Amino acid sequence: MEPVDLSDYAWDVRIRPMTIDDFDELIAMQARCFPDMSLWKRDQIESQLSIFPEGQLVIEIDGKLAASASSLIVNYEPNLAWHDWKKIADGGYIRNHEPDGDTLYGIEIMVDPEYRGMKLSRRLYDARKELCVKKNLDRFIVAGRIPGYSKYADRMSAREYVERVMNKELHDPVLTAQQANQFAVQGLIPNYFPDDAASLGYATFLEWRNLDRTPPEGRRRHRAVHSVRLAAVQYHMRAIKGFDDFAQQCEYFVDAASDYHCDFAVFPELFTTQLLSCVKATRPGLAARQLADFTPRYLEFFTECAVKYNVNLIGGSQFVIEDEQLYNVAFFFGRDGSIEKQYKLHITPSERKWWGVTPGDRVNVFDTDCGRVAMLVCYDIEFPELVRIAASKGAQIIFVPFNTDTVKGYLRVRLCAQARCIENHVYVVIAGCTGNLPFVENADIHYAQSGIFTPADVGFPRDGVGAECNPNVETFVMDDVDLEVLRRHKTSGSVQNWNDRLTSLYRVVYNEDGEQHEV
Repeated sequence: MEPVDLSDYAWDVRIRPMTIDDFDELIAMQARCFPDMSLWKRDQIESQLSIFPEGQLVIEIDGKLAASASSLIVNYEPNLAWHDWKKIADGGYIRNHEPDGDTLYGIEIMVDPEYRGMKLSRRLYDARKELCVKKNLDRFIVAGRIPGYSKYADRMSAREYVERVMNKELHDPVLTAQQANQFAVQGLIPNYFPDDAASLGYATFLEWRNLDRTPPEGRRRHRAVHSVRLAAVQYHMRAIKGFDDFAQQCEYFVDAASDYHCDFAVFPELFTTQLLSCVKATRPGLAARQLADFTPRYLEFFTECAVKYNVNLIGGSQFVIEDEQLYNVAFFFGRDGSIEKQYKLHITPSERKWWGVTPGDRVNVFDTDCGRVAMLVCYDIEFPELVRIAASKGAQIIFVPFNTDTVKGYLRVRLCAQARCIENHVYVVIAGCTGNLPFVENADIHYAQSGIFTPADVGFPRDGVGAECNPNVETFVMDDVDLEVLRRHKTSGSVQNWNDRLTSLYRVVYNEDGEQHEV
């Protein structure tokens, strides 16, 4: 069997600046999104792109337009005509854009019906928040439609409808999403867009404040922060009837991580052995190869989940057959649709005995939207040379899917993970399985306590534990880590393990792509 071609499963999801070449697709999408409203004219889009190209964004999925957002900058005034879309947006031409203004104003956002439910609006809101920070603006303001209101207008006022949506008693397709994106309702605007029959012309006046703003006349009052939210899944192994049961259990955790705006979520090593409970029992070596038959569905499922829920996923690990050899491979599924992989390098005696796993031959480090990361599978974290190599390649976070059956096995993983944090000035996330799989040999019992670990120094938790699950129960744990603190710690911490290595006495030598390297 040939190596798996990950490009067959990867998606190409990108946020990029809008161009005039998008016009035909843009208005076709607008007609699907807002069938009862007037469509953009070409000269309006040309004007927006000419005046403020940075504020006009689209999301493209596999070359097809899936969502868009338009905005301009204004100066905030309480008596500004927020109540009138035509005035604030200059009828869609944005000739009133003020490059030196203090407020980003969103004049439209739309998601093609084919791609709804994939949190694309969150990506566009986040991109515009980043634009706010980049331009040092005070706030980001939108006037949001309330298209669900027409169904309730005979029973309640617009104000009552908005209050009930904010209290989670009702769901509105637009307002609920804006609330989830940290916008605060500041008012209700009647006759904002009279053509909007679904909203009966109403809109909400919403605001997001840029807490990173530097006052023009003063110096920054807070330190730089590069925060990343991590989640480690503690996955309960139980007998299932088929792949759909497995997918449902996984999607629950991805959805939960997305609800908490996590940047990464990590699943355990070989948690896919749960699928062996729904196939005919056979010898362990044959069962492992049978499990590899699920790899295409596994890749398709996790790729879609990462994009749909806007979370970078470390999909634990899965058996893969390449050139008749069985490998234990950890896969990274980017929320941009990309896929990366890391072969397990050190094979445990039981893996070799029961399954006949073949080791990989290199440490991979790759870029993500939240820094450089690496994956090491279970036993690999117990070899300090590997994290030394990963750190030399710029890895800031090491993800460790693991699978252990006893407390002692788990402690080997956990204690070594904490040591790697101190030695290399990195964060390490470990995620393992709990529960039992009767009649699945070499995967029948599990013990875990998933956690997120940090260096031990000022600026980090005193015990080096950012967050940790209760042992052996199904749950997940989250923590915010700061890559800027990590960077400063490496150069100016109480101890500087990386800088103080005696490379004149010892060093790590490794071979890669036919060349020898030293760390």
